[in-house]
Amino acid sequence: MDDTGGDKHFMEDSSSTVTPVLRISQLDAFELDRALEQLVWSQFTQCFQHFKPGHLTPFEPELKALLQLLLWRFTIYSQNATVGQSLLHIRYKNDLSQAARYQPMSRQQKLWFALCTVGERWLQERSHSLFLRLPADSAFPRVRRALALLGGFAKVASLLNFLVFLQRGRLPTLTERCLGIRAVFSRPQRARELGFEHVNRELLWHGFAQFLIFLCPLVNTRRLKASVGAVFPPLGGLKAGDVSRAARCRECALCGEWPTLPHTIGCSHVFCYYCIKSSSIADVSLACPQCGAGVQTVEPVRVQIEMNNFHAR
Repeated sequence: MDDTGGDKHFMEDSSSTVTPVLRISQLDAFELDRALEQLVWSQFTQCFQHFKPGHLTPFEPELKALLQLLLWRFTIYSQNATVGQSLLHIRYKNDLSQAARYQPMSRQQKLWFALCTVGERWLQERSHSLFLRLPADSAFPRVRRALALLGGFAKVASLLNFLVFLQRGRLPTLTERCLGIRAVFSRPQRARELGFEHVNRELLWHGFAQFLIFLCPLVNTRRLKASVGAVFPPLGGLKAGDVSRAARCRECALCGEWPTLPHTIGCSHVFCYYCIKSSSIADVSLACPQCGAGVQTVEPVRVQIEMNNFHAR
């Protein structure tokens, strides 16, 4: 097995300027790897969906470790890069080598990488059930406490390493720092000339769209419409002398149709019972769209005599 795995097309000269891998690219590679692992596990579990529920639960840590070893075999071991790194044109190099050109990971580094990633995850998932089966009077509880203490130190060290990574942009994980491997581009990066006018315009419109998406739900469109309607009354409205409630009973102020079970909210306009009731339930700050009056009480309209006089005219 050739460990170079196609590395002959990329030779890194120490005398040349090497473009550093962006922090976001290294973190995105980890996210892609986690998404791939979840996808593989979900596809694997679907093969046993017709079996008895919980059939895979006793062997779940071992099955996950096996799938992760398969991914490691065809990614890190053969190509010196994970799937996420390959998508972003990144791969690992042996940072301990003093050679002037690119050097892939050694066989020992690859094996230790599998032990520190796959083995560490398996131990975390299996340790709880493993120590529960042992007798309480044995020496294993002390081993368990020692492992828990060691895991706490490892988490603190990982946090400190990540803070150093945010400052320097190299070695985001503790495993990479301990093994002496570093992420580099798999092919030379060339400077690109970009016109930032289009990018700035896109960013501006994107920010404006996000602002509108945040602002629109906060605006009471019905109250705004009522306020505008109060200032600019419709051209096809009532005549100058036709201002009685009997004239306004001809249409609902919400739907514009002949009011069914006419009700009022305290102003001189009339609404269908179902229109005003459903709208007031949906919007607690509902206002009349014609005059902007707030909902006080929903009462039936009693204008029978006034309606008769109106029709008599």
